[in-house]
Amino acid sequence: MTPQDIIDSEAYYESLSVYVVNGTPAAARLSCGGVIEACLAVARGELKKTFAIVRPPGHHAEPDEHMGFCFFNNVAIATRVVQLLTPMKKILILDWDVHHGNGTQRAFYDDPSVLYISLHRYESGQFYPCGTFGSMVSCGEGPGLGYSVNIPWPEKGMTDADYIHAFQQVVMPIAMEFSPDLVIISAGFDAADGDELGECHVTPTGFAHMTHMLASLAGGRLVVALEGGYNMDASASSAVAVARVILGEAPPELPPQIATEVGTETVYQVAVEQSKYWKSVNPKACEPREDVTENTFSIPEILKAHRQHYLYSKHNMLQVPLMTAEYEERFGTQVMCTNDLLENKTLVVFVHEFGNLRVELNKKTTCDVRLEYSHMIDTSKKLLDWIRDEKYALLDVNLFPRPFAAPLKRTKAVDSPENYSQELLTYLWDNYIQSSNVQRIILVSHGSACLHLMSLLEKRAANVIKYVSAVVQVVGTSVVPVVSGNVDTLRAWYEKRSLVIVYSKHPDFTPDSHFWRRYGDLLKIDEQKPIKLLLQALPVIQQFVKRAVESRKA
Repeated sequence: MTPQDIIDSEAYYESLSVYVVNGTPAAARLSCGGVIEACLAVARGELKKTFAIVRPPGHHAEPDEHMGFCFFNNVAIATRVVQLLTPMKKILILDWDVHHGNGTQRAFYDDPSVLYISLHRYESGQFYPCGTFGSMVSCGEGPGLGYSVNIPWPEKGMTDADYIHAFQQVVMPIAMEFSPDLVIISAGFDAADGDELGECHVTPTGFAHMTHMLASLAGGRLVVALEGGYNMDASASSAVAVARVILGEAPPELPPQIATEVGTETVYQVAVEQSKYWKSVNPKACEPREDVTENTFSIPEILKAHRQHYLYSKHNMLQVPLMTAEYEERFGTQVMCTNDLLENKTLVVFVHEFGNLRVELNKKTTCDVRLEYSHMIDTSKKLLDWIRDEKYALLDVNLFPRPFAAPLKRTKAVDSPENYSQELLTYLWDNYIQSSNVQRIILVSHGSACLHLMSLLEKRAANVIKYVSAVVQVVGTSVVPVVSGNVDTLRAWYEKRSLVIVYSKHPDFTPDSHFWRRYGDLLKIDEQKPIKLLLQALPVIQQFVKRAVESRKA
C-alpha cells in the first residue's frame, strides 16, 4: 500500500481499532514468531521460562478478523504450534489484560486441551471488546464446555486484593485440577495502577505474586507474552516485576489488604458458575461476608490472646505497659512479666515469635480447615514451667508484630518491623530490667528473634557484660546471629557466655567452617522443626542456665 492508500483506508482500520504502516505485516509476523519461539524453547526443555516482549499484541485477533491493535493471535497460534510439534498437549492460557481476550477464547472455545482463563473489565459487556462473549457464563461449548473461565469485573478500580482473591479461589484451584503441561500468560499491563485506559490498580508486586503462583504449575514451565498496556512507566515497572520472578526471585511482600465488595461478589458468582465443571471450586469458601469485618479476629490475634491468658492464669504474669501508642498498637498484650520482676535477683528474658497453628485441610486447593483436627502448639510451656519452678523472674516478649492499620509518620529513615522489634527490646532493657534489683540475667531467644536479641547485646554491650550471666540462642535453621567485629570485648564475653542451638545440617556449620569458634557452647540437634528443637534442647538449656546462675552467685 502506498502512503495515500493507508490514509484513504484509515476509517476502515480505525473502526477495528487497528493502525497500520508499511512495516505492519513484517512487525506482526515477527511478533507472532517471537511468541512461537518463546513457547517452543520452553516446551522443548531448552529454557525453563521465557518472556516474549513483542508488539503488536494478539489476544483480540479472531480467526477471521483483526481488531484491537492485534493482527495475528500470537498466543493462540503458539499454543497450537506447541501442541503439534512437542509432547506438550495440555495448555493453560491465563489472560490478565484488562480487556477480554475474545480472539484467544474463540480459538479454543470447543477445545478441552486448552484451558483459557481471563480476568478483565466487563461492565455488562460495555467495555471493549464489548458484547457478552466475556461474561461469566461464557464457558465453552461442546467438548470445550467448562474450559473457558471468565472473571468479568463489573467496574473499574479493581486492586491487587481483588486479583489475588480471584487467583486463590478460582484460578489456582481450576488450574491445579486441569494440571497443564505448559502455562502461557497473556500479560497485558493495562490493569496496572497508573494506566489511564484500564483504570485499575494492580501494582507490580501484584503482578509478581500472580506470576509466582502460576510458576508453581506445569513443573515450572512458563511463558509470558506481552499484550496491552498504555502507560509506559506502569507497563515497564510491572514487566520488570514479572521478569524478576521468572529469573527466580521471590515476589515482594504485599501489605495487608482486603478485596473490594464488588470483587468478592464477582469471584463468588464465578465460583458458583465454574463449580458446575470443576470439583475443586467451592463457592461456599468464597461466599461474601456482609457487615462482619468489625466482629472478626485474625488468627494471630487469637493465638496472642490465648498466650496472654495462659501466662496470667498459669503463672500470674502481668502485662507490661509500653512507651507509646504506636508500640501499644504493634506489641500491646505481647510483653508479660511475673510480679517479682523488680525484686528477684535472677531474671530470665525469653524473646520469641511464638504462635504455632497446625491445621489440617479438607482441600489443599481451597484451604478449607478441618477444625476438629487442628490445634495450637506452644513448646515454650515446659521452659516457662521450669523457670518458675526455679523461682526465677520471667519477662516474656513476643515479637510477632501486628500490622499497623495506617502508615506511621516517623522521622526515621528506615521504618521496618525489625527496627520496631529491636527498639522494643532496648526500651524494655532501659526502663524495666535496668530499673530492677536483678543481679543475674539470662537471655533466651528463639528463631528469628535471635537476631533482635543480638542487636540489644551490641547496643548495650557494657551493661550486658556486667549483668548478663548467659545467652541462649535457639537458632534452628534461622540465620545465625554474630557479634560485629568492632565490639571486641563483647565478642570475647559472648564466646564464654553463649549457648547456640542449631539444626545439625545448618549451612553455617559445615565441617570446613570456622564459624563455630565464635560461640561458647554449640549444640547441634538433628531436628529441623523449630517447635521440636526447643523441646529436645531443654535439658541442655536447663543445665547451662543453672551453671551460669550458680557461677554468678559465687
